[in-house]
Amino acid sequence: MYKYLFGPVPSRRLGVSLGIDLVPKKVCSLNCVYCEVGKTTNLTIQREEYIKFDEIIEELTDFMKNSPKLDYITFSGSGEPTLNIYIGKIIKYIKNNYRNVKLALLTNGTLLYDDALRKEILDVDVILPSLDAGSDKIFRKIDRPIKKLNLETYIKGLVSLRNEYKGQIWLEIFLLKDYNDSKKELLLIKDAILRIKPDKIQLNTLDRPGVISNLKALTKTELHEVVKLWNLANIEIIANPPERVNISSYNDDIENKILNMISRRPATLNDLHNLLGLHINEINKYLGVLEKNNKIEAIKQDRGTFYQLVNK
Repeated sequence: MYKYLFGPVPSRRLGVSLGIDLVPKKVCSLNCVYCEVGKTTNLTIQREEYIKFDEIIEELTDFMKNSPKLDYITFSGSGEPTLNIYIGKIIKYIKNNYRNVKLALLTNGTLLYDDALRKEILDVDVILPSLDAGSDKIFRKIDRPIKKLNLETYIKGLVSLRNEYKGQIWLEIFLLKDYNDSKKELLLIKDAILRIKPDKIQLNTLDRPGVISNLKALTKTELHEVVKLWNLANIEIIANPPERVNISSYNDDIENKILNMISRRPATLNDLHNLLGLHINEINKYLGVLEKNNKIEAIKQDRGTFYQLVNK
């Protein structure tokens, strides 16, 4: 069992993806209301060696010795990966040693104002930043950033990345009912998109329970209305994806372990993580499939969100 690697997971955007955690849970520059990983416990923009370079490389070398079939190695996981000051060094190591595997970076994009950081990540094949607001007011409401961050600096960092980076940028926009779905805010987000010029715009909405209660997803119809309002050629809706079990890395054994555990008693995401030894992001992939197939349901209680079997 690895401490910093997870998967390969069935990723709806990246196929068979091996995840690498570069920061502990939950070190991030944002405390988004919808985050499926949970509440940010270390809200920061301080870049450090949160996880040691040598330990990550040791695990990666061990995993890759059997030449596994991967579509991507992905920097993602328990927080904001660009906070790790050695991300550039890790990228170089992977590119030098595993040239047949593509690299993806899932990032909130807030630190891309940093010239040095942007240079460190230029060799990544796909960068998937996020942007959830067109005004600073809504940015602070939905993403709850550290106070030092502001939206304009955030957007300028994404624009600078586009000017310097030759790879693909897939910009994710996460929409929540009564947060950032007003026509005024949506038009401001469109203005930001036109400045950033991403290769893809990926619309998402609530799939797993977030940090706070009573969050509401946009319906499929409402998401299509946003597509119509923006009238941009490169938009795709990634919410409510097709069955993830069709992805080759889906593991029936993991699904059965989750079901067996929940059948004994309801469990939270952290309970499943601690008992199964699997990464939170990996567990979430399977919970999504099980909920969609009406095998489990999420119940909000004082200690958190519990998953239980559906009574049929």
